[in-house]
Amino acid sequence: MSDKNIDPFLASVIHGALEDIALEMGQKLMRMSYSSIIRESEDFGTALTDQTGRQLCECTMSTPLQSGPIPGYVMGVLEELKGRGDEIKPGDIFMHNDPYNGASHGPDVGFLVPVFSNNALVGFSVTTAHHLDVGALTPGSCGIVDAVDTYAEGLQFKAVRVYENNKKVEPVWQILRSNIRMPDLVVGDMEAQVSAARIGAERFNELIQKYGLKTITAAYENLLDYSETLMRKAIEEVPDGTYYAETFIDGFLDSEDANLKDIKIAASINVKGSNLKVDLAGTSKQIDNKPINMPFVGTVDCAIWLTLRSILLDSNEFGAIPQNSGLTRPIEITAPLGSLANPIFPAPVIARFCPGNAVADTVMKAMSKAVPEKVSAGIGNLRVVAFSGGRADSQWVHMEIMEGSYGGRYGQDGMDAVDTLYANTRNNPIEDIESHLPLRVLKYELREADAGHGKWRGGLGTVRLFEFLDDGAISIEGDGHKYEPWGFDGGADGSTAEINLVEQSNNKSSLPSKIPYKPIPVGTKIEVLGPNGGGYGSKSERDPEMVKSDLENEIITEKIAKDEYNMML
Repeated sequence: MSDKNIDPFLASVIHGALEDIALEMGQKLMRMSYSSIIRESEDFGTALTDQTGRQLCECTMSTPLQSGPIPGYVMGVLEELKGRGDEIKPGDIFMHNDPYNGASHGPDVGFLVPVFSNNALVGFSVTTAHHLDVGALTPGSCGIVDAVDTYAEGLQFKAVRVYENNKKVEPVWQILRSNIRMPDLVVGDMEAQVSAARIGAERFNELIQKYGLKTITAAYENLLDYSETLMRKAIEEVPDGTYYAETFIDGFLDSEDANLKDIKIAASINVKGSNLKVDLAGTSKQIDNKPINMPFVGTVDCAIWLTLRSILLDSNEFGAIPQNSGLTRPIEITAPLGSLANPIFPAPVIARFCPGNAVADTVMKAMSKAVPEKVSAGIGNLRVVAFSGGRADSQWVHMEIMEGSYGGRYGQDGMDAVDTLYANTRNNPIEDIESHLPLRVLKYELREADAGHGKWRGGLGTVRLFEFLDDGAISIEGDGHKYEPWGFDGGADGSTAEINLVEQSNNKSSLPSKIPYKPIPVGTKIEVLGPNGGGYGSKSERDPEMVKSDLENEIITEKIAKDEYNMML
């Protein structure tokens, strides 16, 4: 046990130094990466942990779904090594992506650099990132919606030692290059992760040498306790009780099997004092041969933690707070084994992105009954499209996360064209896409007129139109083609998403929300319409000036202004 008694000013200085280390790791990873998913979308995580995996800090540019699972990665590696009777030594670096032992899913690969002080393991410097290909059955690392088990989802790395005595374990890297499409790009990104994690370990060691391990430990124990206290005080403000909600996701709408579609997500939240328990009992059973199951550790827990943190510790009210494992201590999460939210190996999980967002949205809906002024109405879920093409010796893959939208919230309209809840990635600039890939972006605009009406309307999704300049292919994992984002407190539901295939003849056909690898001829266009969020409060209470502003900005039509808001024109 460390002495937690430390001067609060010194603790604050050390906290700032830890966060600076994580930020430096993230900035260097972005600059060294080859792929746009890391360089532009910032789909990565960097963090420092203690020797048990407790997260001490994270990069503010990290996406929640990358930084949040990092404790799980570390604990997964520790468990795997313990089971093998293996030891961690100075100069080791480990690679890990096991979705049944801490990782978010297979394409999110973590690299862990152990930190030693006086020959004792004291922590880890960790980077995670989404990779464009990990050797799955079809090109890319999303839209693998026909994987029948985890073995079909790509290479699995379970605490694999990739450096020993500070030297590359060359056979491992040869396996990577031999089994991954675009090895220069993907392995280059992995090497960038290694370098960034090494930088973090060096800086962590420098901090320990400057202040001493005892002082550093006291500082982060103090910070963990502080974050826990913040969360407990926030939970205490929530009325004791049990709050339940359920939502549905598409599943595979084009399937003839009723068990593969209209899939339920259920959440029961019990609040008692400063403790909060989330139980996902009632969620649909796992699907054994379709990859929309969610790892309990790495996806489900992170979706719930992030949502509760956002609701109860809104940054607009609380400002910057230490992001560490202390925030999760008051929260207990359970899900039935064998359910969509806690599957049994080897049920496939690679396409867990949209279901995980639905878990977060369901938690938001349940909390709306307890703290209605702290939530948003239903969110518009995301879609991930993998574009690919090329020849055997020159393949290319590009991943686009298509924006969703937030529902309206107390006092504010929903946010337009954003990655929602646990995603928080950035878009790829059109100039970057068109300069590197045989794709042309013909349209990129807000989806107007269809937002959920209300006192505070839902946010707008986007309309994107891509044209293939060469023969290629797509694979898509998405949701929200059937179920509209929910309206709250009299607000109207939002609008569903759409994906359309536009042939050279301009014949347009609708596509389902999940599409396995599909060849696309040159000149064909893909149109993606993002969903609009749900409305909050009765539309009859909307400020006429806000209606007027929406009309002037062409967010609504004159007909909507008249019919929905009784505006006299």
